[in-house]
Amino acid sequence: MPKRTDIRKIMVIGSGPIVIGQAAEFDYAGTQACLALKEEGYQVVLCNSNPATIMTDTTIADRVYMEPLTLEYVAKIIRYERPDAILPGIGGQTGLNLAIQLEKKGVLDECRVTLLGTKVKSIELAEDRELFKKLCEQLGEPVLPSGIAISVKEGLTVAREIGFPVVLRPAFTLGGTGGFAENEQEFLPLVKNAIALSPAGQVLIEKSIKGYKEIEYEVIRDANDTAIAVCNMENLDPVGIHTGDSIVVCPSQTLTNREYHILRDSALKIIRALEIEGGCNVQFALDTKSLQYYLIEVNPRVSRSSALASKASGYPIARVSAKIGVGMTLDEIQLANTPASFEPALDHVVTKMPRFPFDKFSDASNALGTQMKATGEVMSVGRTFEENLLKAIRSLEIGLYHLHSPRFDSMDERELLDYIKIGTDDRIFAIAQLLRLGCSVEKIAKATLIDRFFICKLKNIVDEEKEIRENPGDLRVLRVVKKMGFSDRAVARLWGTNELEVWNTRRKFGIAPVYKMIDTCASEFESYVPYFYLTYEDENETVVSDKRKILVLGSGPIRIGQGVEFDYSTVHAVQTIKAAG
Repeated sequence: MPKRTDIRKIMVIGSGPIVIGQAAEFDYAGTQACLALKEEGYQVVLCNSNPATIMTDTTIADRVYMEPLTLEYVAKIIRYERPDAILPGIGGQTGLNLAIQLEKKGVLDECRVTLLGTKVKSIELAEDRELFKKLCEQLGEPVLPSGIAISVKEGLTVAREIGFPVVLRPAFTLGGTGGFAENEQEFLPLVKNAIALSPAGQVLIEKSIKGYKEIEYEVIRDANDTAIAVCNMENLDPVGIHTGDSIVVCPSQTLTNREYHILRDSALKIIRALEIEGGCNVQFALDTKSLQYYLIEVNPRVSRSSALASKASGYPIARVSAKIGVGMTLDEIQLANTPASFEPALDHVVTKMPRFPFDKFSDASNALGTQMKATGEVMSVGRTFEENLLKAIRSLEIGLYHLHSPRFDSMDERELLDYIKIGTDDRIFAIAQLLRLGCSVEKIAKATLIDRFFICKLKNIVDEEKEIRENPGDLRVLRVVKKMGFSDRAVARLWGTNELEVWNTRRKFGIAPVYKMIDTCASEFESYVPYFYLTYEDENETVVSDKRKILVLGSGPIRIGQGVEFDYSTVHAVQTIKAAG
């Protein structure tokens, strides 16, 4: 189906100021979407109040309005600009909520504006907790025992009927604004806050499944009902910790083939039932002992996870979603080497690790739950989880360069086991210290409910530390640990030498990294995605240019005092250097 010719001017709604749960990922998505629409010949009007974003640059959209993202101001812009259509699914929860308000107030009908991509009915079905529950029941998809409340009194009645512990999920919100409650005392302040934060004044109260495995699927669908799973992601932490605060691995590492396809089929069934056109994020809770799963949540839009999925798979979700919005189908949208209807296959592992603000707020509790606390994140790519994890730790810029934190050196096994029972920003370092003390994988898995697979991977790292310490200068061991992701600095500490000496040893004996390309089709076809990652293997996939080169360093993960404005500066620097040849 060719692109629509009955529309000429399209308004894109941005996500506004950076808040926890809605950060630079939406600038990335919005920029992709604006450029994709311009590529198809449409005039783009952007409304976003954040001046530090790349998408508000004059080269990205044809007209930019830096105004408050409220019903009043956006309605004024619509009446002045008279766009033919609005693309709301790129601006996160802010964009979706505004689209619904504009529809309900009659602004879209008054100005004859079409909503592109996901329709209001689909948004409400996915975001309204009661409607979504009814839809899942109609589809035969498992949902938890739950009830809806619009007051504290109603909420307490529902919670008593279901039985504690319960989880609260406010409607039309982001970033995990609900929480877990073990009893009435914990429940009352949470339900009051959840109702206040929900634009609909509504909260879903569900039976708690804390401890289940949390899995996400990033899926995409067009108007022809062609739908694919771009990739899936597995949270290292179980249900109970917000996915934005958890270490996330893509693709999933512990699912069986049967589990993978059960959840994939469910995600595709949901996106079709909701009639979502574009990207969609589906979150599941899975009990691997019984194969019982539950739908946790559906985001009928480009989500925070979409940026990770795009970079991990090489599949530009926001760009494809924008083109689907103007009527194109997946088989018509051409990517670098395949049509967009081709489901990516990965031959690498990607790990996302959150960056927390506790270095700035030292008195704040570092305990993690369903309310997101991370301000940013890092992504690492490699061949194994061990390699990725060690790369990610170094990328966080928290003063650590290995899976070791001096904070836990003086703690004994009992103290550490007590500490890891609650999810924290540094729990993974405490687990590593327990493994150094000889604690069993089974005991740690029981205390944390983290899959044994991941704990065994941490044990592999700890075991290699012992190998390094016992074999100073051994080249065989050096090759093994470099492939596993150990830094020269970590090796030097264990050898009792300095970093430069380790580097010189590697250089002398040819132990050097190569660069691999992010491959969307696991080498089935030639790949043209210009993302590369460093790893210690044999074949180098980079093509070295004859041109003079300049290395540009980015600013790392978003943290307090260092946000998306540095991304904006870096992009302009890169564009200027490229323009200079």
